[in-house]
Amino acid sequence: MLLDGYVDGELDLVRHLEIERHLQTCTGCAQRYANYQTLRNAVRGSSLYVSAPPALHKRIQGLVAQSSEPAPKPRRLSPRLLRPWLTGAIALAAAVLLVWGTVHGWSWPFVDDRVTQDVIEGHVRSLMVTHIADVASSDQHTVKPWFDGKLDFSPPVEDLADQGYPLVGGRLDYLDSRSVAALVYQRRKHVINLFIWPSGDGDRATTSVTRQGYYLVHWTRSGMTYWAVSDLNIDELQAFSHLIQQRVAPSSTP
Repeated sequence: MLLDGYVDGELDLVRHLEIERHLQTCTGCAQRYANYQTLRNAVRGSSLYVSAPPALHKRIQGLVAQSSEPAPKPRRLSPRLLRPWLTGAIALAAAVLLVWGTVHGWSWPFVDDRVTQDVIEGHVRSLMVTHIADVASSDQHTVKPWFDGKLDFSPPVEDLADQGYPLVGGRLDYLDSRSVAALVYQRRKHVINLFIWPSGDGDRATTSVTRQGYYLVHWTRSGMTYWAVSDLNIDELQAFSHLIQQRVAPSSTP
C-alpha cells in the first residue's frame, strides 16, 4: 500500500509528492497517517524489556561457572527420545512465565490489541488538538442531533453531570476502519473519551485493561460496542461505564 511506503520513506520523489497532496484532501487517509505516526511514537517511547530478578541473575552465574568445568562426552540421544522431554520443558517454562507475569503485573494480550491501540491513539489525538469536541455542549439534546447525517447510526448520548461525570461534547473519530462517535466526559480534570460504533457481535461483558498509562473499559450491548478510555483511576472509570450501561436502554440498537 502506498501509504505504508510513504510512512517508511520507501517511495520515490514523484510518489512521495503525490501522497502528500492526497493527504491534504482525503480525510480518511490523513487520519490513517496520523494513526501510524501516533503508533510509531508510542512504540519508540515504550520499554519492551523487563529486568530479570536478582535470583535469576545468581542462577545464571552459577550455570556459567558449572559450564567452565570439563564435562564428560555426552551420549547421543535419538530425536524420538528427546521429543517428550522437550515438550515437557517448554510447557514448564510457559507455566513459570505465566505465573511470574501474573504476580508482577505483566499485561497480557487483550480482546483485540489492534482496536485497543486505535482507541488509545484516538484518545491521545483528542488531547493534542486545540478543541476536544466538534460540538461542545453539556446538553445531550444538542450533542445527539449533531451526529445526524454524519454517521450511519445514532449513538446514545447521556448526561451524567448529576453523578459527577458531566458531558463536555462530541466529535467524529475514525477507529477500527470506520467512522465512530466520540462522546467526551469529564471527571474533575480528567478527560474521558467514550467511543461508540455498531457491532455485529453479541452482548459482551465489561472488560478492563491498562495500556501505556491509560485505563480502558470495553463492553458490547444491543448491537453497539463501547470503549471508555482515560487516565482516570480504574475504579472511577468502571463506575462511569456502569452508569452508562444503566442509562442506555436495550432498545438503543441503530
